[in-house]
Amino acid sequence: QESESENKLDGETASDSESKSEFGGTPQVPTSDDTPEVLNRALSNLSSRWKNWWVRGILTLAMITFFFIIIYLGPLVLMTIVMCVQIKCFHEIITIGYNVYHSYDLPWFRTLSWYFLLCVNYFFYGETATDYFFTLVQREEPLRILSKYHRFISFALYLTGFCMFVLSLVKKHYRLQFYMFGWTHVTLLIVVTQSHLIIHNLFEGMIWFIVPISCVICNDIMAYMFGFFFGRTPLIKLSPKKTWEGFIGGFFATVLFGLLLSYVMSGYRCFTCPVEFNNDTNSFTVDCKPSELFQLQEYNIPVVLQSVVGWKTVRMYPFQIHSIALSTFASLIGPFGGFFASGFKRAFKIKDFANTIPGHGGIMDRFDCQYLMATFVNVYIASFIRGPNPSKLIQQFLTLRPDQQLHIFNTLKAHLVDKGVLGGLEDA
Repeated sequence: QESESENKLDGETASDSESKSEFGGTPQVPTSDDTPEVLNRALSNLSSRWKNWWVRGILTLAMITFFFIIIYLGPLVLMTIVMCVQIKCFHEIITIGYNVYHSYDLPWFRTLSWYFLLCVNYFFYGETATDYFFTLVQREEPLRILSKYHRFISFALYLTGFCMFVLSLVKKHYRLQFYMFGWTHVTLLIVVTQSHLIIHNLFEGMIWFIVPISCVICNDIMAYMFGFFFGRTPLIKLSPKKTWEGFIGGFFATVLFGLLLSYVMSGYRCFTCPVEFNNDTNSFTVDCKPSELFQLQEYNIPVVLQSVVGWKTVRMYPFQIHSIALSTFASLIGPFGGFFASGFKRAFKIKDFANTIPGHGGIMDRFDCQYLMATFVNVYIASFIRGPNPSKLIQQFLTLRPDQQLHIFNTLKAHLVDKGVLGGLEDA
């Protein structure tokens, strides 16, 4: 009886809550035609199917052009764009939750959501700054203090937001407030952590940023093209327009595209070298001696294929082999990020996350697969590519006390003598 009376005071019963959570309202996302008037007039004589094809095509070319421009502008602009995309995606998802759950009267909901976004970004970007700008951080006293106590400050900031949330709880809105608290944290997990991984991939070398993103874009375009012209067999109920023909055609086209793009980019140091911060010039540099991944090597072609292609060996970059793994993931697993987003939108009866890009929906509609791809690339690099970084070890070594440095020096010297390396160098 106490539970039932509390539900009544809270303004809803359990069944009402379930109904509201599933059918409680449709986000107020505009459903009107958002196509620019110029395109509407130019394509007015076409059927809706072909009109959509042309709108998507023109806007896709515009987005690809913008992508090339920001790549040309360098790593700092790329990181800024990643941050802007992250904020916009967060805004789109939070707005859907705000409208679905009719959260207009929840005290401090939007303020707390954006505060938690600030806290999480402070934590992740602070970790990145400490990791990649170690010398700069150690050179400035305020930055050194912030770096030393970074995790404690981050936790204190989050704890402040947590306490603010508890203090904002109102009896009439308990359930909705906890719905939105969970909604905000899941959104942060999906959006902020993935964008943080994208930046980590960028620091490994722009090729690890550009090739995976380009493979996802290529797969999206080619799957749409194959599905548009040849699609007959539905692929998945969550996305009725997706077909097996588009899925398979997109896979082969993406693998071929990944091989060609990797071959072209592997020959340029500006793409293959890790992005590092030069403390003397206070700018990013991408100059190094290319690793073995980006040096042409000769590979034997399997005997079965020799009669088909007419070659016994082929010269290619080792990175191209890795690009096959990247493009395969982008083609076979990456689309499931889109299917997940489709299921999410169907659950709340919306067509797109927003109307930011005519013919494409919101920013999140374009990045649903990219975030999944970013996680895979980061895990792939950590598992198969990245090794100890000597420059970072030396940077950390130089920050130690003289007695600690001397202890490490003696330990390393004894190790090299035992291995015979130091003695051989001294004899030489």
